[in-house]
Amino acid sequence: MTALTVATWNINSVRLRRDLLHSLMDQAAPDIVCLQETKVPDDLFPEDLGTALGLPHVLKRGMKGYNGVAILSRLPLTAVEDTPDWCMKSDCRHIAARIDTGTDPLVLHNFYVPAGGDIPDRAENPKYGHKLDFIAEARDHFAMNRPHRTMLVGDLNIAPLENDVWSHKQLLNVVSHTPPETEGLNAWRTEGFIDAIRHFVPDDQKLFTWWSYRNRDWRASNRGRRLDHIWVSTDLIGNLARHAILQDARDWERGSDHVPVVLTLDL
Repeated sequence: MTALTVATWNINSVRLRRDLLHSLMDQAAPDIVCLQETKVPDDLFPEDLGTALGLPHVLKRGMKGYNGVAILSRLPLTAVEDTPDWCMKSDCRHIAARIDTGTDPLVLHNFYVPAGGDIPDRAENPKYGHKLDFIAEARDHFAMNRPHRTMLVGDLNIAPLENDVWSHKQLLNVVSHTPPETEGLNAWRTEGFIDAIRHFVPDDQKLFTWWSYRNRDWRASNRGRRLDHIWVSTDLIGNLARHAILQDARDWERGSDHVPVVLTLDL
């Protein structure tokens, strides 16, 4: 068997925080890094970054100032070209690749789901409606294209379980944990995936990947949410080896408000 380690991280600007990727490599030694909120158009993406990290194969899909996703890999990548234009917005929230693992290729999806604004009402807040529509489209897509040898990672911007937030009761009407969001995300996941991190961490344990910049002492208050996820198709359950949440990355100098999530498969 060969171990394959994949990390996902909402980096909140790849040009601003590119040096922190070396810390990620030192701590987790991933073979593949998936980034969200790269916030850079493709022609300005730092071309030397992959080589500097030992991840020379790079795919990216970006735009100026917002959104953006990228995959950096030690192994060769082939872009999946026929991905949907989610909600017909062409807003650089998804990229997919086939990974040359030496046997059957592994398909990797990297998502940045819309945050959804502040008001959990479709009529008052079109951003919330966009988020719900995005999730529904993704669910329908994978219902029609059942995943096989597939990983899905990214900032899905939803904490789906009660213990994925610091207070289930207080956040039920807060965007990222409202019932329409959590029900929608869970419906998407059940179209052929399992929650790989919760495979290792029981549902009754608190688990967070994001702490607001507004929290000056985020460790003391620990008002976190699990917004960053790794799913695998059900045929890969037996390949799950280990996971890591790099919580200390929240204290990296000029760090993101998200921390990297890491999964290792034995293939």
